[in-house]
Amino acid sequence: MNFVKMQGTGNDFVVVEAKGDERDWRRLAIAVCDRHFGIGADGLLLALPSTAADVRMRVLNPDGTEPEMCGNGIRCLAKYAVERGLVTPRDGRLTVETPAGVLSLEVQGEGGRVDSVRVGMGAPRFAPDDIPVLVNAKPPLVNTPIEVETGASRQILAVTAVSMGNPHAVLFVQEPVAEFPLHDIGPKVATHPLFPQGVNFEVARIVDRRRIEARVWERGAGPTLACGTGASAVMVAARLQGMVGEVVNITLPGGTLTLEWDGAGEVYMTGPAMTVFEGEWPMKESSE
Repeated sequence: MNFVKMQGTGNDFVVVEAKGDERDWRRLAIAVCDRHFGIGADGLLLALPSTAADVRMRVLNPDGTEPEMCGNGIRCLAKYAVERGLVTPRDGRLTVETPAGVLSLEVQGEGGRVDSVRVGMGAPRFAPDDIPVLVNAKPPLVNTPIEVETGASRQILAVTAVSMGNPHAVLFVQEPVAEFPLHDIGPKVATHPLFPQGVNFEVARIVDRRRIEARVWERGAGPTLACGTGASAVMVAARLQGMVGEVVNITLPGGTLTLEWDGAGEVYMTGPAMTVFEGEWPMKESSE
């Protein structure tokens, strides 16, 4: 099986062109994403034919679970699809079918090369049933208290819950995010019983009205260098509370993404996509 290793702000993927859902992709994702015995990645990304858009995307996490949407992955998919001739953009634009719906993208680059991609991430959803979160409150769910264990004690975190096609819980802190105990708190929030489908957890600090720093714990993947839907959720949560304007740069461990949101409609995200290397995976070994 031929593959391409790609990354967007450090969020890395094994990209495979497929005709359909004919393989046990879950088992393959677990094998190829392993950083010691496989290729190593935050996810297996499938480029598939679509009857609803120019191309269809599926992403599987390292544990085999499948998120509804992946912002960094969709930028990598757009680069792959355009540069490999799967899609011919119209005025620089193309559409991608995802489990979260059909999204519009704008590719940027020269000579048939794609360097960065602007993605229409869709409008955020705030209703508890849409996220989903088991809270009986009127949306938006700003500073919703959730209780987690921290050592021998319990701590109350005030998170903003939002769906960007997949569920997110955003916590704002005063200290630099590098000092936050993400490896301890992240998995506890991600599997908290208030979130029946799990949740992606973001910890963020406002630098100024145009800059935020953030870290992410992704359900099914753990800590990642970047998360496009997570950055979108951070932007939405910050703007809901009047912390930022309509455009903000969010710096994650893997790099910086530019987010735009007018407070009412669709969120837009712009960031890079890069090819790392190509190779061939021995399918016989992964199926044994």
